[in-house]
Amino acid sequence: MDTVRFFELATETFEVLGVLSMVIGFLLAFALSGWTWRRTGDGARAFKMLRQSLGGAILLGLELLVAADIVKTVTSAPSLTDAAILGLIVLIRTVLSVSIEIEIDGVAPWRKAFVTGPQVLAQATRQSTRHEPGRHG
Repeated sequence: MDTVRFFELATETFEVLGVLSMVIGFLLAFALSGWTWRRTGDGARAFKMLRQSLGGAILLGLELLVAADIVKTVTSAPSLTDAAILGLIVLIRTVLSVSIEIEIDGVAPWRKAFVTGPQVLAQATRQSTRHEPGRHG
């Protein structure tokens, strides 16, 4: 396998993983939310779980798509246009990530430690499986 084909494959892999993480995260978010609602009977808590876990999946997907764009740009013939396009793509995805993070946590990222997509998903999973005293299910 030649180097060009290897980097094309790496880029495609990052892109597929980014999309898959969002799709699987979407399904997981709804499953966790439903489980939380069924277990606690608290619709507000289930909705918060849905927002947190779905937001985490989107953040993870965006991080992987940015990685794909970086690999694609770094391995192509260098040009100022490609660098500008990459910068614009990263800027747009960063703004999306920050907006989603503020939606999930209700606080700007620079006011707390930065949390990555996988960390948000792990936290959502822990919260949905946590047993509350006095609740059976």
